[in-house]
Parts: sequence; C-alpha cells; structure tokens
Amino acid sequence: MWCVAKLDEACIERMEDVLKVYETTLKAIAPVICLDEKPVVLHADTRPSTPVSPGHVARRDYEYKRCGTANVFCAVVPKAGRHFTKVTPTRASPDFAEFLLDIAASYPAAETIHLVLDNLSTHTRKAATDWFGEEDGGWLWSRFTIHHTPKHGSWLNQAEIEIGLFSRQCMGKRRISSIEELTHQADVSNQRTNHAETTIDWTFTRKKARLKLKYKLTRS
Repeated sequence: MWCVAKLDEACIERMEDVLKVYETTLKAIAPVICLDEKPVVLHADTRPSTPVSPGHVARRDYEYKRCGTANVFCAVVPKAGRHFTKVTPTRASPDFAEFLLDIAASYPAAETIHLVLDNLSTHTRKAATDWFGEEDGGWLWSRFTIHHTPKHGSWLNQAEIEIGLFSRQCMGKRRISSIEELTHQADVSNQRTNHAETTIDWTFTRKKARLKLKYKLTRS
C-alpha cells in the first residue's frame, strides 16, 4: 500500500524530483541508482533438517537459535539491470560510506551518479567525511547527485523492489546463521541477477502522480 502521510509542498517537490530522474534516458555518464538497507536476523537450526529427496518433501524443525543480526545494502540501476549488494554487521555511517565507495568505483568515467535515498540519518555527506576525512570524503560525496525521497515516501525508492527481489531469490525461507554464509549467498545471488540483467519496469510517472494524488505544481 502506498501511504502519503502529508502531501505538502516539500513532499511534492521531492516526489517530482525523484520521478523526474526516473524518467531520464539511461546514460553511462550519469547512471541512476537506488539504494536502501535490509536488516537480517541470523538463525541456525537446533535440530538436523531433512533435505528434499525423490518422493519426500524437505523437513525442517520449527525450533531455531538466534545468531545475531546483520545488514544488507541493496542498490540497483533499474533501467540497466545492474545490482549491488554488500553485507555488513551494521548499517552505521562507516558501512554506508564504504558502500558509496564501492558504487563510485564501479563508475569511474561517470560525470555524476544520481543516487536515490530515503531519509535515514546516515545518508549524509557527514557519513563520508567522518569516515574518509574531509578531503577524500568530500570528493566521494561530490561524485553523487543525491535525490531524497519524501518523508514517509520510501515507496518511491525502487530499491524497495530490489530488496523484495533479494529477499525472495537469495533469502527465501532458508535459515542463515552467520555473516559469512549470508555474504556468500548474497554474492551468488548478485552474480545471478546481474547475469540476467534483471531490470525494473517502473511506470509511476510525474503525470500519473499529479492525476492520482490530485495536486498541481505551484512553481515551475
């Protein structure tokens, strides 16, 4: 369900900005990337499971052991079908800054990288400069053109779809007990999805937003 808590001028301005960047033609010199985080609870079986075999379904005991938590950064270039994942212990500022560096390194020739983000407190220039220093962190942040979704408008971030894809195709219903295993599974899933060049068919445009939400722009 799409929830629009308050359709004020600030919300409309950010929504129009995000939808405008989605409508741009795919360019290698200015890719559009959507980024979000997925928290993961690690679980381990306490009793052996029975794998699937001819004539028998797989069986898994209901009891499990909690093994802590982890975070998965998920990013996608929706029109190109390029996907990025990075497993980290937390979603703290240093982890976010390192993921930004990974993305920037993947586009050395880009004039800018359009990055769609929600309003998490770590999604700031300060995260980069605190971790890499003012000069290097400032340079890293300057590689991106940031587009924040409206508050309570994270549904406008196509990375939400990417997380759903990752959850189904990588996580599934399996129990993953360690960051090492999660990293391996994420890498395998990422390679498979990139090989398939799985794109996202986003159809919600600025025109549709104006009709659906019944608003008019107050300024050009």
